[in-house]
Amino acid sequence: MKKQPKYLISGGGTGGHIFPAVSIANALRELQPECEILFIGAQGRMEMERVPAAGYDIVGLPVRGFDRQNWFKNLSVLWDLEISMWRARKLIKKFQPDVAVGVGGYASGAALKMAHKLGVPTLLQEQNGFAGVTNKLLAKEAAKICVAYEGMEKFFPADKIILTGNPVRQNLTQGSKAEGYAEFGFSPDKKTLLIVGGSLGARTINQSVILHLKELTKSGIQVIWQTGKGYIDEARKAAGSFMSSNLIVTDFISRMDLAYAIADLVISRAGASSISELCLLGKATILVPSPNVAEDHQTHNAMALVNKQAAVLVKDVDAEKELIAKALDLNF
Repeated sequence: MKKQPKYLISGGGTGGHIFPAVSIANALRELQPECEILFIGAQGRMEMERVPAAGYDIVGLPVRGFDRQNWFKNLSVLWDLEISMWRARKLIKKFQPDVAVGVGGYASGAALKMAHKLGVPTLLQEQNGFAGVTNKLLAKEAAKICVAYEGMEKFFPADKIILTGNPVRQNLTQGSKAEGYAEFGFSPDKKTLLIVGGSLGARTINQSVILHLKELTKSGIQVIWQTGKGYIDEARKAAGSFMSSNLIVTDFISRMDLAYAIADLVISRAGASSISELCLLGKATILVPSPNVAEDHQTHNAMALVNKQAAVLVKDVDAEKELIAKALDLNF
């Protein structure tokens, strides 16, 4: 009897890691409907909600990132890492995967390190043009490394690299404009601006919108503003006197396919997954790279589009003054 293929997928922390991971799982299940898939994530992070919502089992580890401000706290971080490695070993020995896939994030470090020690072939998926710390640490032991940008030999062994592009959510191209206008209660006769700050939200983008709500609402365009969970209360309070049928304020958009379908212009951070989705859909975009990421990799991501005149860049430091004015000036 043929053995059912088993795949371990690990990583998370942000949508930029989770959505590619789920897309990989979906593709594996489409190619091999009989396969078994297990996710390993970090306790308390968003993958513990999003992965089960996508229909997959996930186990959380107590792994955390290092505190660069207070190194004394890292004693407990190291202890949690040891516990995570032990639990990962136990999970892998029980599940017995044929391949372990890491997409970046704290959990993938512990899971893939242990998978390699137990003789399981490992594959890395690097979304960004500037490799993440976890993937760089795991690269030496990986069998293959799938990347989205050229020139990644400066981070990884050249003989292991495969230029695949980034996995994107499979349903993004399925939404129709008619269904989108109905979903959000918008009119097809007006322009629509979609503002997203990534799965966790973006303070600078949200603050830029709050400061210029008057100009946005006076312009007559329709706005879908996704704030992220941590900023929704502040955003709703600020938008109170400006609320109308032309403005939707929400912490999370479950039907991104429909939001993208009706968007004439998108304001977004420059995470790798977001950029890949915007390229796939061919959307006019203003990118605001986050400065709070390792090695400023979002600027590297954004410039790959800007250099080909495929997007407009507004620096984070300039966003509160320039972002909304730039969007309205584009006359989209």
